[in-house]
Amino acid sequence: MASTTRSEKKVVTLIPGDGIGPEVINAARRVIEAAGVPIEWEECEAGATVFRKGIESGVPRETIESIRRTRVVLKGPLETPVGFGEKSANVTLRKLFETFANVRPVRELPGIPTPYSGRGIDLVVVRENVEDLYAGIEHLQTPGVAQCLKLISRKGSEKVIRLAFELCRAEGRRRIHCATKSNIMKLTEGMMKRTFEEIAREYPDIEAQHIIIDNCAHQLVKRPEQFEVIVTTNMNGDIISDLTSALIGGLGFAPSANIGNDVAIFEAVHGSAPKYAGKNVINPTAVLGSAIMMLRHIGEFEAAATVEHALLVTLEEGKVRTGDVVGYENGTSTTAYTDAIIANLGRKAQRWHVREYKPLKLPQVPTDFDLVKPAKRRVVGADIFIESADDPETIGKRLEELCAPTPLKLKMISNRGTKVYEPTGAMTDCVDHFRCRFILRSNDAELSDEQLVDLIRRVGSTFRWMHVEKLQEFDGQMGFTKAQGED
Repeated sequence: MASTTRSEKKVVTLIPGDGIGPEVINAARRVIEAAGVPIEWEECEAGATVFRKGIESGVPRETIESIRRTRVVLKGPLETPVGFGEKSANVTLRKLFETFANVRPVRELPGIPTPYSGRGIDLVVVRENVEDLYAGIEHLQTPGVAQCLKLISRKGSEKVIRLAFELCRAEGRRRIHCATKSNIMKLTEGMMKRTFEEIAREYPDIEAQHIIIDNCAHQLVKRPEQFEVIVTTNMNGDIISDLTSALIGGLGFAPSANIGNDVAIFEAVHGSAPKYAGKNVINPTAVLGSAIMMLRHIGEFEAAATVEHALLVTLEEGKVRTGDVVGYENGTSTTAYTDAIIANLGRKAQRWHVREYKPLKLPQVPTDFDLVKPAKRRVVGADIFIESADDPETIGKRLEELCAPTPLKLKMISNRGTKVYEPTGAMTDCVDHFRCRFILRSNDAELSDEQLVDLIRRVGSTFRWMHVEKLQEFDGQMGFTKAQGED
């Protein structure tokens, strides 16, 4: 809930953003003010203007302090450096305030013709928002091999999954799918699947199904009306939510909310589109939809319904169409489109409904850092990653010599996930990045740090190593996966 300390008005942090951001944000602001919602805007900066000031995060201290006070943000799109330079200010904001769920609704809209018109698409993608590959932990392990760590936690999974189930209840929905790639990434994506299946038992009123993410993408194109809510991991959600927005007319109609237990950030899905900036041609529907979501978040349900009806009436009548729908030479200007929506405040759509919403119950997950507590654990070996231009046979024989005096033996060597030593008969094109798996000779022993350090020293006497992973068992279960071809 936004702060109400100033004359009973709700204070909201407003970030106009970059490119077209100020234009679409101004449109949403005009509509909200015309609807009579008591909001006081606290305007702040983030993104390109901040990067240019030399602040590498793209988010200045003043903006962070404003968000800590207001707890609610309406934000325009921010420019993101591609392939170099600073981190995304969008991602930074989401992470700084632990907005763990990205909620992206899509529904068929009147007057927006698509190949799916008449199919009744009305679904929500709930995307985990702060971990996965988007933790952004990357390393060049050799000059030609890069690594990105995919981090999936039980706590992160539980929070977003519980929110997705609660969203079903708040919006009167009855079906939820969890989309993962757990058939391949059994520990990371599998963490999301296992958590979903456990939590689903607490919501017997909601039909819960797991679906492999590639099949989910296939089904979204083939029969999207079968879905109501899809909860998924960060990168999967980023991709399929853009796919779903294309089903109903494009990113110009795709709102979103970044929801946390303390802060919520509302923004359009689309980017800053600098080539259209200042031309008064851009479609503000996505950011207006985000503002409608914000109104519901701060308890202004009646105002949210009023604004949504005005938008639907405007689209239903079809008198004004923005350039992304009819071409920019023929499209209605941003300001004229906004004027039309304001003129329709108080009217209700004839053939298009506004869903009944209840307050969203935010999940309460224990704050323990070590949320999962095994009864017993054991270190049974280690993977040492080395850089070498030698062939696998040469590497393997030398490593066996190096570890011979130790309690460990070389179990296998893999290259990009495929076992290459001992030979399997496969034809693998190797790179200079090898994972060398060592395990204890005794099934009853545990590898000590001293023994591991000794092994690293021995390997390092011959090979350049860059990374080590302990191989652990938790409650008797392997905490690591096997390479392709490993027994």
